Amino acid sequence: MTKTASILDTFPEYEVTIGMEVHVQLTTKTKIFCSCANVISKDPNTNICNVCAGYPGSLPVLNKDVITCGILAGLATHSTIATICSFDRKHYFYPDLPKGYQITQQYDPICRAGYVPIRLEDGSIKHIHLTRIHIEEDAGKNIHSSMSNESFVDLNRAGTPLLEIVSEPDISSAYETKAYLKALRAIVQHLAICSGNMEEGAFRADTNISVRKKGATELGTKCELKNINSFKFIGDAVEYEIERQIMLLKNGGTVRQETRLWDSKERCSVIMRTKEEAADYRFFEDPDLPHIHISSQEVESIKQSMPEMPFAKFDRFCSQLGLTPYEAEILVEDKDLASYFDQAMLHTQSKQLINWVLRDIMGYLKENKVLLGECKVTPEKLASIMNMVDAGTINGSAAKKIFELVAHTGHDPKELVKEQGLEQIGSVDELEKIVQEVIAQNPTQVEQYKQTRNERMFGFFVGKAMQKTQGKGNPAVFTELFLKLMQ
Repeated sequence: MTKTASILDTFPEYEVTIGMEVHVQLTTKTKIFCSCANVISKDPNTNICNVCAGYPGSLPVLNKDVITCGILAGLATHSTIATICSFDRKHYFYPDLPKGYQITQQYDPICRAGYVPIRLEDGSIKHIHLTRIHIEEDAGKNIHSSMSNESFVDLNRAGTPLLEIVSEPDISSAYETKAYLKALRAIVQHLAICSGNMEEGAFRADTNISVRKKGATELGTKCELKNINSFKFIGDAVEYEIERQIMLLKNGGTVRQETRLWDSKERCSVIMRTKEEAADYRFFEDPDLPHIHISSQEVESIKQSMPEMPFAKFDRFCSQLGLTPYEAEILVEDKDLASYFDQAMLHTQSKQLINWVLRDIMGYLKENKVLLGECKVTPEKLASIMNMVDAGTINGSAAKKIFELVAHTGHDPKELVKEQGLEQIGSVDELEKIVQEVIAQNPTQVEQYKQTRNERMFGFFVGKAMQKTQGKGNPAVFTELFLKLMQ
């Protein structure tokens, strides 16, 4: 793999230290402390109750499925699962926080000391270590009107269950930042505990960045990048922020601790707020929620139910199925696409399958703006097309036509081949007669080939033969016959 260019290549005397705080929005049926549906609602303040809206006297009741999600995330990231965890109150005052505090896990989180393996560009493995994974509730949402200079509060999101996954400052480039986030998102998607939708805020990351000269013993002053909703933008923002901090230091300035936002149009980070000192959130244990006891038997039971994880799936795709790292990575980053490929492989052993999945299936989905689950070319039907190509029943051109027909109608590929009369002419005797006709009708080109032995001329001869069979001839057989008869 070619090494990705970085601003650090221009300033080799500097190094960057990056830590991540990732919020994972869980896909439980209900919110974390009440029975409100855990869904996205377009109408503001309609999916709320006295608990998530913070009414005085209302009491939280923990959703057990949130604990299961936390254990799953901990197991998948090689973390230590707490035998006892508890909840705390984090106090701050903002319009979208109706209680005046957020329920979180400050002192006794559900998981500690895990790691997420990532593949570097040279193929080696690096572990990004985790400080902790803790459970908390989400706040509501502030909506600011530029037309009326008013602000509005929508509490539909309040009480949505979150996992916050906090890494150690182990990340040292924009490439590693994206690789870590992609790996983490693939994990929570494969666990089916989060949609991973970044545009909707279901998977969002705060990125803490600091630079220093190589050999320095102390870390540089960190700045935080918030609210970036794509891997590309995160990579661009990290590169920009590294360069901004390096240039400040080279010019004799100092880096201030601050939170910055990424302007994707101007391709620069802009200041959101400064952080002169740490906020005093006045944490204390929530008196309304009991301690959670997690037994080893429960952890083992959940472990047995876990699906294959992305890292193991990548290795299987490469070592057992012969995919390239590039092909395997595309599949692993999309849980549904990986599942589609696996299901198709149950019905075919065709080496062409991966090309059709990455080229034709993905191309069709993008062009027609449909989801994979809505595609009428099911794994079984694509496998059927592959098997007919490998058996010589149809050629590549006919396969593309059948693919398009199946995508639009959902009909059986074998029946469509019969209806369209697309069976390949397989008789060698019949094809040889056609080859002899083409040779007889094109003496000048035949003589030219015999003198030059130009292999490119075969395209001309095979094309003429395919025309005579209306595309039903086998190009490979035609090639062999022309080689034989034009010696």
